[in-house]
Amino acid sequence: MLEKRTSGILLHLTSLPGNHGIGDLGPGAYRFIDFLAASGQSCWQFLPTGPTSTAFDNSPYMCRSVFAGNPLLINLDMLVNDRYLSVKDLKDGSIFSEYEVEYDKVTMFKKAALNKAFSNFIKTDHTSDFDLFCKNHKNWLDDYALFMSYRKLFDCKPWYQWPDYAARRNLEALNQFSAQHADKLLYYKFVQFIFFSQWQKMYEYARAKNIYLIGDIPIYVALDSADVWSNQELFKIDPQTLKPSQVAGVPPDYFSETGQRWGNPVYKWKTDNGKINNKLYDWWLARFRLIFSLMDLVKIDHFRGFEAFWEIPAREKTATKGRWVKGPGKSFFTCIKAKLKVLPIIAEDLGVITPPVEKIRDQLGFPGMRVLQFAFESDEKNPYLPHNFEQRNTIVYTGTHDNNTTLGWFMGDKLSESTRDRIRRYLNSYDDSRISWEFIRLAMSSIAALAIIPLQDILGFGEDCQMNRPGTQSGNWRWRCAPRFMNEEVERRLLDMTVFYNRLP
Repeated sequence: MLEKRTSGILLHLTSLPGNHGIGDLGPGAYRFIDFLAASGQSCWQFLPTGPTSTAFDNSPYMCRSVFAGNPLLINLDMLVNDRYLSVKDLKDGSIFSEYEVEYDKVTMFKKAALNKAFSNFIKTDHTSDFDLFCKNHKNWLDDYALFMSYRKLFDCKPWYQWPDYAARRNLEALNQFSAQHADKLLYYKFVQFIFFSQWQKMYEYARAKNIYLIGDIPIYVALDSADVWSNQELFKIDPQTLKPSQVAGVPPDYFSETGQRWGNPVYKWKTDNGKINNKLYDWWLARFRLIFSLMDLVKIDHFRGFEAFWEIPAREKTATKGRWVKGPGKSFFTCIKAKLKVLPIIAEDLGVITPPVEKIRDQLGFPGMRVLQFAFESDEKNPYLPHNFEQRNTIVYTGTHDNNTTLGWFMGDKLSESTRDRIRRYLNSYDDSRISWEFIRLAMSSIAALAIIPLQDILGFGEDCQMNRPGTQSGNWRWRCAPRFMNEEVERRLLDMTVFYNRLP
């Protein structure tokens, strides 16, 4: 895929236009794939697609499961076509914003519709497709359904606050609960069946249009998730409190003066217990195997954590008192590749990157990332400046989901006037209203094999359209694109630049 020059767009699924307050796997996704194809693009990159929660501000990086799909991404109109819902079921008078996701309203609406769809589903004979899905995904689906059912039973408390028999997974209690609440578990399996069915249809449409899907796999998982609850021995969890003894994060950097304390439990990469080591590798293997069945290429978020990770005592409120701990290194990926044969991975090598991290990345042949908004904070030797790109096996971005939009960044008060002037001189462009497209030109003209542009930059939007503001706890992940903005004029402009810089599929 990276053998020739190509380009694509970064847009999370939730940001797509759609009828029910959030982008999903329905017609909006298909129209966006058409837009990508018509504008000469090869790739669509999005954020993790797992089940989000209001407890984590609906961050796609803090999911209830890294295996399951987000029910909010299910398109309800397609359930009408499948006869699980009627048109009347979707008319409750709700009015949704075109410009942002109102998660509380959307969640309430979609939950009611999915419950209705499930009640219609159980009145029919289970299809062989559903039974096969449950069988093929049994390794994670059973635990996910149990976890979600228990959460509802225990008033949505985190699993480490459940009664001991449930929190510590007493086998007899689990079996008894599964038998007594079979329909509750079946609901969560049904929802996942629908998600994966709709995903497969979208994936096949994208392939027919020669559009590759680029996914995102966070290195860490949320504490209050089915993943940790069902695999407690794989994480640094206090056996008495069932809470983490150490949590993940990053030291102070460009994004935050006190670093970022993510709060995720860290893995037990190195123990004297061979069974735990093997189970952790098997768990990761299953994770990769699933996501590579859904995507063509996958970005590993925080790739550097496999070489060494920032471990913070759980009692600390910020990331400043953490320490670097060695990760599994190259051998981890060697083992995974031996099983899967190929590893189409992008290494997110941003932040504190050391020569050992670069060595692992290059030995494995993984493309790294270059973000143009990071290119002007130092001198002419800055590695993010395109004239310093050393290899074409690179993905260049104007910015990522964690950056401001290019216009918002350029016009914002975090950039000094001297830096702004340096940018103008580098671009040989003094019309600030053109900054977004000048950065797109810079990315497209670089030697990087793949240029990925956030849709906000293609549309020239400002800081109010930023997807995530690192270090903040609320108000993120809400931006949506109204359908009228992805018009033929934008399509032609992007196509012209893609042709000019030889990035057509």
